[in-house]
Amino acid sequence: MTATHTLDEKTLSNFSTLASYKFPPEFRDFYTSSGISYLDEILGGGFLKGKTYLVAGETGCGKTIFSLQFLIYGALHGEPGVYIAIDEPTDQLLKGIKQFGWDVTPLIKARRLLFLDMRTHFSKIYLREERKRIEPKYIIESIIKSASEIKARRLVIDPIAPLIYGGTKDDVLYAREFLREMVFAIEKTGKLTTILTSEIPTGSRQLSRFGVEEFLASGIIVLGLEEISGRIERIMFIRKARWAPVRPGKFVFDIVPGTGIVIRGPIESFKKHKL
Repeated sequence: MTATHTLDEKTLSNFSTLASYKFPPEFRDFYTSSGISYLDEILGGGFLKGKTYLVAGETGCGKTIFSLQFLIYGALHGEPGVYIAIDEPTDQLLKGIKQFGWDVTPLIKARRLLFLDMRTHFSKIYLREERKRIEPKYIIESIIKSASEIKARRLVIDPIAPLIYGGTKDDVLYAREFLREMVFAIEKTGKLTTILTSEIPTGSRQLSRFGVEEFLASGIIVLGLEEISGRIERIMFIRKARWAPVRPGKFVFDIVPGTGIVIRGPIESFKKHKL
């Protein structure tokens, strides 16, 4: 197993906002930072260590940026992470990340980040006949093994549905059981704090494809768009936060190139002041 490498000052300066945010020491025994300082504050400490969180939303609402910010923050602060790309080849994903203003190449070289492409790493599940014979254990063990290679403490699967769903009614029951087994197995390691992303069809009120993700997750964050005083704003809805002293609430946020998600404040203050 190859050790992670120290990051130089140039790499840290390229991620100045994320590198400079110091997660409060009093939270570190029980929580993992989301990488968003305001969100950590809202949640009373961040994400519970070793637990699974669902980030849901329509296309283009910021799920991938949210997930990457979570991983990059960890990589900068000694918690390597694995990103499993489902909908997009990793070379295209990495190109998009760089265009956004995040050059993650040094983090990959330092073994702080590992990007896995589903199309190559889990190629068998694209074959219909192979899928029928594949055991969930095959993919689960592959994920855990890949994470252990860089001593990962963070994991993102973006999005979860195509990894476990073949598209037929019969596959729904299989997918639900697969998902339960996968979440339980990953959490059993006690090492990986995980984000699963879920695509919400436009106009739908559902939070997940299979109806079990929200029950398995320790927290649910829904990203969306709302009109406030004639302007379309990005909204983060804290729908569920297990064991956290927080009421469900909505917050306005921006996506800032090179920085990531920045929460501006509770939606009520924007409606009140008509900003």
